[in-house]
Amino acid sequence: MKRLLLVSLAILFLFAVMVNAAEMRFAVASSDKTAEASVSNEAAKCPYYLIFDSKGELTEVIDNPYKNASGGAGPSAADFLAQRDVTMVIAVDFGSKMLNALESKSITHFEFNGSVNDAVKRALEGGQ
Repeated sequence: MKRLLLVSLAILFLFAVMVNAAEMRFAVASSDKTAEASVSNEAAKCPYYLIFDSKGELTEVIDNPYKNASGGAGPSAADFLAQRDVTMVIAVDFGSKMLNALESKSITHFEFNGSVNDAVKRALEGGQ
């Protein structure tokens, strides 16, 4: 009986992990429109967001509508990315307001300094 319970729990856990992995969408704050670009220093005011799926494929390039915002860029950018079903945001640095907004939406963040391609590889490896 205990063995059956443990096997059932293990199956449920693995299913939950697989479902979550299948739904992962990364938004990388980028200095340019290609995956060869550098990860942007500012998460909320970056020029572009590059969206990647759970396999690391670039699926969308978005001009950041808050790149020139005079205030409130962090919470606004977090809302914008949440509407696009992003589950993780990658940037060199995050402001405290954006971090709070991401956390309230259950979006994780990952600080990375380097190329967008390298950031996505590291995130897929779970290298936070």
